[in-house]
Amino acid sequence: RCARYSGAEWRMLMETTPSHTLGLGEESSIWFNLTPLLRGDPDNPMRILMQMMDRYGPVLPVNMANQRVVLISEPEYFKHVLVTKADNYIKYFDGLKPIFGKSMITNDGALWQKIRMPQQPAFHPDMFAEYIPYFLRAIDSKMAIWGELAKSGESVEMVEQTWTLAADMICKALFDRDMPFNPHVVFKCVKTYTDVMNHRDIRLRKQAGEIFEMTDEDPAKAMEVWASVPPAVMGADPREMRERTLLKMIEDTVADPSVPEFDRQQAIDELKQYLWAGTETTALTLAWALYETSRRPEMAERIRREGEQVYGDREPTAADYSGLAYTRAVIQETMRIYPPVWSLIRIAAAEDEIGGVKINPGDRVSIFSYGAHHNPKFWPEPESFLPERWMAGNAKKQVKYSYIPFGAGKRSCIGGAMSQVENTLALSLLLRRFQPEYVGKDPAGLNATVTLTPKGGLRFKIRELN
Repeated sequence: RCARYSGAEWRMLMETTPSHTLGLGEESSIWFNLTPLLRGDPDNPMRILMQMMDRYGPVLPVNMANQRVVLISEPEYFKHVLVTKADNYIKYFDGLKPIFGKSMITNDGALWQKIRMPQQPAFHPDMFAEYIPYFLRAIDSKMAIWGELAKSGESVEMVEQTWTLAADMICKALFDRDMPFNPHVVFKCVKTYTDVMNHRDIRLRKQAGEIFEMTDEDPAKAMEVWASVPPAVMGADPREMRERTLLKMIEDTVADPSVPEFDRQQAIDELKQYLWAGTETTALTLAWALYETSRRPEMAERIRREGEQVYGDREPTAADYSGLAYTRAVIQETMRIYPPVWSLIRIAAAEDEIGGVKINPGDRVSIFSYGAHHNPKFWPEPESFLPERWMAGNAKKQVKYSYIPFGAGKRSCIGGAMSQVENTLALSLLLRRFQPEYVGKDPAGLNATVTLTPKGGLRFKIRELN
């Protein structure tokens, strides 16, 4: 997968890549400690947390093993942690360093600002017009695959389909590369690592003194494959030698002696965050949107009609994006119902108070975004899928910070706006040509690991329209 590197260069890159850890399954990991709270409802583990917040209030301290976790579920407290006192709450990424390395998503303070600043221009809305043709090439490639799937009649796992599409869009638009790796293999590796229970099983077997063989499904092996991906991207031939790409901005910063923190390893780690965070949230949202529109054919048909009216038989452009109001509303409502990151974790750096509850230094604060997204105080009929709540000025009536699919404040997701463009275009174009039919368990269950994923996946059959 890294044919562009010599053996010596490859060994050097691997030696500078942080070794894997099994942190997600350690007893000190909040991801592991939260799992007992999520077992009350096998189909939707979020319900037990919702019931707890309803019973005990929107600020709920819980002593778990060797740490204190404070769950918060209302917008005013989200603002307090993410905006008003953001410097008092540090991002928590224990166990995720093998995925993100030391990328800006794991940093805080002055270092975070210094790393983010050179990359920020790549995500200015003015850049989206340049990216859209490359989004469309990736969507075209996916539609060619779906055309063959429609002929064969085989079923597919939709999150894998949308993950590989999102990875292709990122590589083409931001890196000026075709994917120099097998995205299906990488998808399975990322899923293996981010399933907390995989880590728990390995840890318990080690504690019991068991001897067992590593397989391709083990988290450690998965991370070895994952570590190979960013160097492969950097070493691949450019598609068009474009100058205005995120990868070019990163390479220029590595060469800038005034930013010594941004070394070669930093560049590799920045690619890691885009190839995971930039694909995972986009892919989950698009997969859930296809699930919802499959169950509601009238919504899919409305999306098709809107595409016909806005861009007809030509390719959509940046100017058409604003006209795809209903399609965009479907994406926004999908992120409300299924926020990819169901809880943002912060560590209190100093003593504080939230809603009358004392916060101690070192407390883990869980910002339960799913709870706010489904709270009837802020959303009429919160369990109903209603794209109209995002149209005709309705969005202006929403309580601020009651909807945070990309976080909030200065640490909000750098690629959130771009992700919405990707998904709006992809949903419109895919439904213009195809009728994806959900054939899995109905309703689909939820699996809460680091992200909110469909339990057992989302099985679809692809049908091509006349």
